[in-house]
Amino acid sequence: MTAYTINSLLAGRTALVTGGSRGIGRGICERLAADGALVAVHYASNDAAAKDTVDTIEAAGGRAFPVRAELGVDGDADTVIRAVEAELRARTGQARLDILVNNAAISDSDGGIDSESPQAFDRLFAVNVRAPFFLIQKALPLMGDGGRIINIGSGVTRIALPGELAYAMTKAAIATLTRNVANQIGSRGITVNTVAPGPTRTDKTAFFFDRPEAQAMIAGSQALERVGTPADIAGVVAFLAGPDSAWLTANVIDATGGSYLGPKQLG
Repeated sequence: MTAYTINSLLAGRTALVTGGSRGIGRGICERLAADGALVAVHYASNDAAAKDTVDTIEAAGGRAFPVRAELGVDGDADTVIRAVEAELRARTGQARLDILVNNAAISDSDGGIDSESPQAFDRLFAVNVRAPFFLIQKALPLMGDGGRIINIGSGVTRIALPGELAYAMTKAAIATLTRNVANQIGSRGITVNTVAPGPTRTDKTAFFFDRPEAQAMIAGSQALERVGTPADIAGVVAFLAGPDSAWLTANVIDATGGSYLGPKQLG
C-alpha cells in the first residue's frame, strides 16, 4: 500500500484519469488524490486493480471512484463522460470536471513498416488517438475557466525504435492534438499540455527493466542514469494540474530523464 499525506493543493477540484488502475495511470491517480482532488479512476476491464487503486487512495484519506469503460469502441467517450458526470453529481452536487488526464493507451502491434497489420494499426489509433480526441470534446462542456487537460505522450516520438513505428505515430498525433486544442480553448483559461515519459518501470514493464543489462542500457543512454517510476511522471502531471502551471500551455514536457541526448563523452 502506498503511504502519502493528503494536502490541499487541489482541494475542491475533480479529475478524470484514463487507464488509472495500473502503472503510470495509478501513480497519477494517487498523486492527484494526495493533492486533494476527487479522482475518477477509469479502467477497461481489471476490476481488482481498479478496486485496489481506489481502496489505497481512500485508506490514505483521499477520494476516488472507479469508472469502467472500454476505449477504442463506438461511443467510448460518451460512456466515460456520462458515468463520470453521474458520479460527480452524486458526490459533489454538480458535474464539474476540472482536470482530464488522457493516459490510457496500448502499445501492442505487429512491428514496423514491413510487418504492421491494418487491424493492429487501426486498434492503436482508436485507443491512443480517437479516444482522447473525443474525451476532450465531451469533457469540455463540464470544464470551467482554469481547467486542465493533460495528455500522456511518449519519448519515442523523437527517436526511432524497432517495432514502435505505429505507436510512435499515435503519440505524435497527441502532440499535434495538444497544440491545436490549446490554441482553440485558451480564451477559456484552460491549459492543454502533453507529458512524454521515457523508460518507466511498471508492473507491465518490470520483467524487462529489472534485468541488469536493461538497467545498464538505460544508464548509458540517459542523462539521469536510472529507470523512471510512475511517481516521476505523476509529479510532472501534478504540477500541470496545479495552480502554478496556469501560464503553461501547448507544450510537450519531456519526462524521459534525458533519454538519447547524444554521446556523454567523446574520445
